[in-house]
Amino acid sequence: MAESGELGKCFSIATPPTGWQYLLYCTATCPESKFNVLYHLYETQRSLMEPFTDLAHSASKVYGNPLSLLGQNPFAQRISAGYDLMHRLGKDYEKPEFGLRTVAVDGVDIVIHERVEIDKPFCQLRRFKRFTDDQKTLEKLKSQAAVLIVAPLSGHYATLLRDTVRTLLKDHKVYITDWKNARLIPVSKGEFHLDDYVNYVQEFIRHLQGIYGNCHVMSVCQPTVPVLAAVSLMASRGELTPLSMIMMGGPIDARKSPTAVNNLAMNKSFDWFENNVIYRVPSNFAGAGRRVYPGFLQHSGFVAMNPSNHAKSHYDYFEDLIKGDDASTEAHRKFYDEYNAVLDMDAAYYLDTIKVVFQEFSLVNGTWDIKGVDGNVERVRPQDITSTALFSIEGELDDISGSGQTEAVHSICCGVPKLQQKHLQVKGAGHYGIFAGRRWRELVYPEVKSFIHSHEPTAVPTQAPVTTSKPVAVAVKRTSTTAKTATKKAVRKK
Repeated sequence: MAESGELGKCFSIATPPTGWQYLLYCTATCPESKFNVLYHLYETQRSLMEPFTDLAHSASKVYGNPLSLLGQNPFAQRISAGYDLMHRLGKDYEKPEFGLRTVAVDGVDIVIHERVEIDKPFCQLRRFKRFTDDQKTLEKLKSQAAVLIVAPLSGHYATLLRDTVRTLLKDHKVYITDWKNARLIPVSKGEFHLDDYVNYVQEFIRHLQGIYGNCHVMSVCQPTVPVLAAVSLMASRGELTPLSMIMMGGPIDARKSPTAVNNLAMNKSFDWFENNVIYRVPSNFAGAGRRVYPGFLQHSGFVAMNPSNHAKSHYDYFEDLIKGDDASTEAHRKFYDEYNAVLDMDAAYYLDTIKVVFQEFSLVNGTWDIKGVDGNVERVRPQDITSTALFSIEGELDDISGSGQTEAVHSICCGVPKLQQKHLQVKGAGHYGIFAGRRWRELVYPEVKSFIHSHEPTAVPTQAPVTTSKPVAVAVKRTSTTAKTATKKAVRKK
């Protein structure tokens, strides 16, 4: 407990509060270095609730079993549904798995083997390797383009892009960045900055280039900014840059059509974020003592954006349980198992992002300097990119990255020929609709597939299906090569 003099300075009042008032007041108003209890309070509450949520789950099973004595109660179905909902509202959600075992290609089931290609302190590069014993399909898989998906580090796990990966696997070799939960990373591994994020992306691009000669890069939401920085630095050094960049729903220029997310970041000072949302990881985790932006705060922000929608969704789930609508209840569980699973972000990275992307707009203002792995500081110059095709995608109803924020990439990448640039606005799509769900599969993916194919060194010109896009013409300069000769082994891997 701080001495009275320190309390007086902290509270700026004559008589500081006591008891729970003291604890909560410290959490809300005092510097992180003196009072850091919110995370501990949250973990204490979660630990206390855990046995009750487990009990609710058991009670739901008992009341839902028609062969049990309690299941004979005329209100058993409603009681079971209530306990099930209580369990889901109170349980702790762990990181989900991708769970991609097979994917169909031209009617042939392709086996998917997920493996870690590169393991960094704060991220793993995952590869989804495809296997088949169908010779014709095998030759097709070998000739397909390699795509690096840079998943967002903004609260959710990379598994949020499961549908994105599944769809791309039908026509591409797929890799994805799988960011780690900062609370599980020991303090001895050091801090993680936005500069480190950019350096990771460059390393992953070079890794794919070393295997396939070159690759395409797709960034979804938050990583559009560091991915553009990574490719810009590679271009400025004269390195080989990716064949194309597909940038989806990201805050390239957060000043355009600002959303509630942008307004919060722009209207609060940098010090406010550092003093009010940064906490140290409790002692029961491997990353004990690390300064982080907790995932539960980010999750609270997500829910607060549309509280009525979430409340209705849970009530509908309750009613579907009573009605026995298994399909609807399972869809609800799958969505919220993903949505409620969140990770902590290292404080340095989070604060860098607030400052660079949402307050100083360093990328579009041309003032962003990045420290490389060699210790040298380099200026990010998107205008130096000349040989990487550019495709920006926005959702018409996106309430996270507003209209025009991603499209702004075209104005700062002035070195890319207009014929190699394209923009798509997806009618009726929100933020998640541009990379998951029906609109992604039916409207966005055909355009993405065509764009990637047209910028492959051995591409055959293809006509993309008519969608709601507002495209800029895309150059198709290359012709196809003859197919590779078939090998004699019965089973091959791509």
